[in-house]
Amino acid sequence: MVSPIDIQKALGGVDYPASKDALLQNAKNSGAGDDVLEALRGLPDREFDGPTAVSEAVSGS
Repeated sequence: MVSPIDIQKALGGVDYPASKDALLQNAKNSGAGDDVLEALRGLPDREFDGPTAVSEAVSGS
């Protein structure tokens, strides 16, 4: 399981709401690790209104 802190570090500077593709691109540009990128790839294809929504989607909450 990837740490929510690692995900938020990778998504620093994202302008919300943001699409799954925008989140992935930002994480790649910030040098996120493979575990973070894999977690983001597993997100549903929708808009996320903030970091909490991303964390909840990744954790399955």
